[in-house]
Amino acid sequence: MRFLPGTDADREAMLRRVGLDEIEALFADVPGSLCLHQPLDLPGALSEPELLAVLEEMAARNASAADLVCFLGAGIYDHHVPPVVPTLITRGEFLTSYTPYQAEMSQGLLQSIYEYQTLVCQLTGMDAANASMYDGASALAEAAIMAGAATRRRRFLLPRTLHPYVRHVVRTYLAPLPYAVVDLPWDSSGGVDPAALARELDERAAALLFQHPNFFGCLEDAPALCAAAHRAGALAVPLVDPISLGLLTPPGEYGADIVVAEGQGLGNAMNFGGPLLGLMACRKDLLRNLPGRLVGATTDHDGRVGFCLTLQAREQHIRRERASSNICTNEALNALAATVYLCTMGKQGLRRVSELCLQKAHYAQRRLVEDAGFTPSFSRPFFKEFALKAPAPVADLNDRLRAQGILGGLDLGTLVPELAGHTLLAVTERRTRAQIDRLVEVAAWNP
Repeated sequence: MRFLPGTDADREAMLRRVGLDEIEALFADVPGSLCLHQPLDLPGALSEPELLAVLEEMAARNASAADLVCFLGAGIYDHHVPPVVPTLITRGEFLTSYTPYQAEMSQGLLQSIYEYQTLVCQLTGMDAANASMYDGASALAEAAIMAGAATRRRRFLLPRTLHPYVRHVVRTYLAPLPYAVVDLPWDSSGGVDPAALARELDERAAALLFQHPNFFGCLEDAPALCAAAHRAGALAVPLVDPISLGLLTPPGEYGADIVVAEGQGLGNAMNFGGPLLGLMACRKDLLRNLPGRLVGATTDHDGRVGFCLTLQAREQHIRRERASSNICTNEALNALAATVYLCTMGKQGLRRVSELCLQKAHYAQRRLVEDAGFTPSFSRPFFKEFALKAPAPVADLNDRLRAQGILGGLDLGTLVPELAGHTLLAVTERRTRAQIDRLVEVAAWNP
């Protein structure tokens, strides 16, 4: 807070109210050996103008996507945020509202969540959606636990085509539970290895968790993966890019049972990595296992439409041993941003964004291969992100790009040792042809 109104007189009044004479008495239960009995070793206080100058100087050392042309993705993407999104979500009734525990007092907020759930169902082709999760990674972990509860099975198949950080989150969630996680390798084309899948997918499997498009940007054969899971009696749980659904078949149409997504690209800025937005939807028969909040529509005694929290499977509302999750909140403001974004773009607008991502990414990939000495890492089709073998060390390449105002791709070797020397580049609708051509020009430079 920049303005702290508490005065010495205010503090003395509060102490008197609780029956104490000094602030130290508030900490009487803290052992003396744990207390600091001298002033902190900090520089002297600054005036507000002096402090602001110091902070501005420190902030100027950072470079954001507003300063650099961004070709970095790997989970968080530089998509355009229409001005209407921040204009609406920063209205006081949305920006400062707390979670809707007293539902009947929060009709406006509950309606916005209900609209969000409806849009998620329309986007994914699923029957029901919750009020949002923390992010795509934890949403996939929650989906795994949900699948375990629904199938009464204890084995999960986790392809290495999933983002390494997402895989780590899922493993962390499942570690204290009686579940086993089986890794699946990728094949030479960049997708889930079908031979390994056939070998590991059996009647013990609760779910096959996969990413589409996957971590490498490649498109998986999602219908085949879902069909394979179902033949073994397991659930199919894809992690999708919601922007891609402007073009790709919705998961509900190719047999997904639970769908999760990272919704950052839907009207949410990158924000230095967070907060993010987890989308989650499922088939109707799994609805009672769905974690988090759900908002339903009803009518009151006078026939007026009203909104309320319903079918809550979280431990805050039902017996703990019957809860499918202990998640107690959601990303309501980020979900509202996604709602405004989707309503603003509409079906055709989202399709156009997807088309631009697809076309520009393929133009960039082709130019880098033909004119800059890069080699495709995989042969599968891709959406807006692609992996390439670089003609020079990726760290050196990124340093060269950075010096020219370009934020290069992810050095894949830092997360996937087998892909040392490969880079993962993302191209969104914000990138222009001139920017892509400049990327190729700098990347092809040979000292």
